Amino acid sequence: MSMSLDGFIAGPNAGPGNGLGDGGQRLHDWALTRADSGEMEVVRTGVNGQVFAELMSTGAVVAGRGTFEPAGGWGGDHHDSVPIFILYRQEPGIDISRWPLVTRVNDVTTAMTQAKEAAGDGNVLVHGAGIARLALASGVLDELELHVIPVLLGQGRRLFDGLAPEQIELQRTRIVEGEAGVTHMHYRVQY
Repeated sequence: MSMSLDGFIAGPNAGPGNGLGDGGQRLHDWALTRADSGEMEVVRTGVNGQVFAELMSTGAVVAGRGTFEPAGGWGGDHHDSVPIFILYRQEPGIDISRWPLVTRVNDVTTAMTQAKEAAGDGNVLVHGAGIARLALASGVLDELELHVIPVLLGQGRRLFDGLAPEQIELQRTRIVEGEAGVTHMHYRVQY
């Protein structure tokens, strides 16, 4: 997850057509740059390029509806034709029947179990604050990778809002300074 120094993963007014909210695109500038043509391109060099390549080498994706639908379902393929598991408690607001990689599940434990099985030896990419919080609360999130951006958004959607008041210990396994001031941190969750 990319997040601001004050803990936001999206700016205010996030929604369809503005999925990252006002100013939220700044959180992904470490991984995406604007080419001379005006198109967005993935950073492929330096520390940021290495970290992004690791992120995109995952074997499955788990996301919630609030992330999946505003992103247009990623056109049914997040990256490299890996399976996508979407947590839906209600009928999808997007037609997923035409996307064979997308599976609807109704609880986070099932989503994570199926994604881990599908990923094999690969990692599972978890998209969205709500899914991350549910997975932490359910004891099925093994690791956290945070990309902390040197910006204060002041408002928006926080990654860890709404966690139960119990303490969750983390073991830091890596911290790397990336280009443009981003700090990449990796933690193992200690249940």
